[in-house]
Amino acid sequence: MSSAVLSEPYRAEFDPNSQEFSLAGVIRPHSVDEIAATVTQLKQAIDEARGILYFNVKRLAQMNNTAFHAFARAFIDACRTRSDIRFVIVTSSVVGWTERMFRHLGNIEPQITVEVYDSKFYPGQTFVEDTSFIPILRTQTKMTWRHERAILPRHGMRPGIHMADICCGIGDFAVLARKEFEPARIVALDHSKASLAYARDVATNFGITDIEYTYGDASEMLLEDNQFDLVTCRHSLQIFNQPDLLLKELYRICKPGGRVYITNEKNSHCLGEPRAQSIRWTYDEVAKLFAHFEMDVELGPKSRRYLTDAGFDDIRVESFMVTNLDGDPQDFADIITAWENVYAGEMAVKRGDPPEFIERFRQGFRDHIFAALHPKGYAGWPIWAASGRKPL
Repeated sequence: MSSAVLSEPYRAEFDPNSQEFSLAGVIRPHSVDEIAATVTQLKQAIDEARGILYFNVKRLAQMNNTAFHAFARAFIDACRTRSDIRFVIVTSSVVGWTERMFRHLGNIEPQITVEVYDSKFYPGQTFVEDTSFIPILRTQTKMTWRHERAILPRHGMRPGIHMADICCGIGDFAVLARKEFEPARIVALDHSKASLAYARDVATNFGITDIEYTYGDASEMLLEDNQFDLVTCRHSLQIFNQPDLLLKELYRICKPGGRVYITNEKNSHCLGEPRAQSIRWTYDEVAKLFAHFEMDVELGPKSRRYLTDAGFDDIRVESFMVTNLDGDPQDFADIITAWENVYAGEMAVKRGDPPEFIERFRQGFRDHIFAALHPKGYAGWPIWAASGRKPL
């Protein structure tokens, strides 16, 4: 059981099971007396804790010096009276000032350390945030959009809605949705500053100025509850090691009666002819490689279960196959080339795969390219689109 003090506009909560004391919201007291109950609660948590107490401020939007010094004093006093306890202050790069503010406590007291939550939470994020991947991401969206523009109205897309595109990446999907369906409002959020900078350029190039690009952690969004008629999150649950946490946040910001739309892959079902056996072997290995880095590129058919477990109803699931026949086959070949460079390059090397494995791994991608460009060939990449309604 956790105890909580709810003093708007901030929240304080201690969970004795995880030994975590959390603050969220805005804390700007004129005097320490205004937050005395919370400081007392923190001191009680310190008294109860054994080993490590986590002080979680990753959802703390604002805090003034009065509050900071009150909390800091509680930690410093504890360090000077108890040699058996350590404090880990969990901050977020999304709210960068928290790291700067608390970092110096670690310089004062060796029992206090500061961890930036986002830097450890997604083990594979550096691979998918490589800016060299950006042109290929645009090509992927171009090829999937041919299918999704027909699918989206069945999953809640319509003119005039309030929409959020979470893990928006380089922003091209939000731009296409804006042009095609004319929602009244679009918020596009991503954790990569480089991708967001590119997204803003894409919007400018399209003459679109009303997409609200937001830097944020999708698992801990600083967005209010029940805001959006449609929340989209494409090709993203599969690259987070705790997709259920993301779905919890998507559920939270969706309006009752609104829908959450997700797309994910089953990479082992990528296919091609000719040279089908080599292609199948490589994509089976892709799934294992991603699993090593705590990502699940087999998630697509699991979408119904994830949405059900998250509390959605009226769940709709469909799949489509992106192929070399969707426009220029060279586009498909370019996508596969990018996959080979990242998966058989940086990721396989980082896992420690031997050269002979990597060469066979690469050959499957090359055979997939051969199938895509062969005048009689066929190459496919399967994607699952699913949505669930937040109950009224």
